[in-house]
Amino acid sequence: MLHIHEDYLRSGLFGLQDGLVSTTGVVVGISTGVEDKAIIVLASLVAVTVEATSMAAGQYSSEKAVHQMDKTGKHTDSLITGALIMFVAYLIGGLVPIIPTITFNQPQARIISILAAFVGLFLLGYIKGKLVEHKPLRSAIELFVIGSLATVIGLVVGYILRV
Repeated sequence: MLHIHEDYLRSGLFGLQDGLVSTTGVVVGISTGVEDKAIIVLASLVAVTVEATSMAAGQYSSEKAVHQMDKTGKHTDSLITGALIMFVAYLIGGLVPIIPTITFNQPQARIISILAAFVGLFLLGYIKGKLVEHKPLRSAIELFVIGSLATVIGLVVGYILRV
């Protein structure tokens, strides 16, 4: 079985999941609130880039604090590698709902973005379950439900605050 360092696995899964969920919420919320495709794409790309950078910085600083607290020196992960994994994973997850917005016109793009994110969340949950050898289907459903809630919140806020 392939061995993945637990800190890198956490960074990758967290980045992919948060990128999918947060960016889908942004894309869906903005596209519900405005019609202009250029604004939707610009806001989505700015959001995913800023959020990926912020998540990478947070990954680095929080993991550094853990390393500093551990006086045994048992941590073998690289802070830079963990931060890079978080950044790339977040961008990849975030591009899933953005690509349909670039490719298609609204409202089809919004629907495809939501469906792509839901499929991505389900697959990510399933893969996570397989990797940790713990109920892949349950893991897939759990991640799907969490992502669905965030997307609904984005829809509601976009609808209420549309311009």
